[in-house]
Amino acid sequence: MTTISLADWSRSPEIMIGAKEHKRLTIAALTEIGDRGDSTDFLLHELDRARIVDDSLLPPDRIRVGSIVRFKPIPGKEQTIKLVMPGDENLPGNYRLSATSLTGAALLGLRPGDLMSWLSPDGVTHRIKVLKVANTATAPDGGDDPGPSAA
Repeated sequence: MTTISLADWSRSPEIMIGAKEHKRLTIAALTEIGDRGDSTDFLLHELDRARIVDDSLLPPDRIRVGSIVRFKPIPGKEQTIKLVMPGDENLPGNYRLSATSLTGAALLGLRPGDLMSWLSPDGVTHRIKVLKVANTATAPDGGDDPGPSAA
């Protein structure tokens, strides 16, 4: 069994989440408890430690639902995913990752250059480094906005 070092744990990067998304993800985590209880517990922990900001103040390089993220598991090969709400990972496209999964919860609120470590329920230490984040403009209600951003 591998354990996470205290140094890794204490160096968890600051995460920042928009207030509306924080509420949506909290509700999703609380309603998805069951078969995936361990991953939703981790998401709730991450949401609890997050710095919550007004949605309009969330920097464009922060990972949120809808972000396209390139990251590298350590060890492992680079991966590119789109972070989605639970249930949307089954839509067309093979690179969708639910925000309620362990990796999805770990990525939430990070930015390029951040290194995140966590211990999975089976006792394995996981590490990922965020390489790149791309976000589209979002409407004030948190939905996709097909038009240009009015920022």
